[in-house]
Amino acid sequence: MKIRLPLALTLLCLAVASGAMAQTRTATDPVADPAALYRSFGEKAGLALLMDDFVHRLAADPRISDKFKNTDLDHLKSQLTEQLCQVAGGPCHYQGPDMAAVHAEMGVGKGHFNALVEDLQKAMEARSIPFSAQNQMLARLAPMHRDIITQ
Repeated sequence: MKIRLPLALTLLCLAVASGAMAQTRTATDPVADPAALYRSFGEKAGLALLMDDFVHRLAADPRISDKFKNTDLDHLKSQLTEQLCQVAGGPCHYQGPDMAAVHAEMGVGKGHFNALVEDLQKAMEARSIPFSAQNQMLARLAPMHRDIITQ
């Protein structure tokens, strides 16, 4: 059974774990192999499936679904797939709007952001993404919270 931690504690744990793992780099480490994380998510096809599940969860989650009620969900899936592909070290180049511009008028609070992260974690678990890869992706995405949380 996996225990869900509050976002701040999760990010702190990731930072500590990243420091500890820096001592034991391997050939599959993203530092040694920048595309390793991309491959662990099943490349672009795997990311597209993940984002399909993730966006479905967002739209169904009463904690955050109101933020997506006027959103073209297919376009959102496509944009998120490109963005995560780039973040994971894949060959994609996200060309959508920056996170601050997209979220400026959405009124996203910490609770909304935490719900989004939980939905992403559930989608990754459902797709059997290795836990270490989940943590690496979350660590790469975490700095975006500054541009997303506006309340």
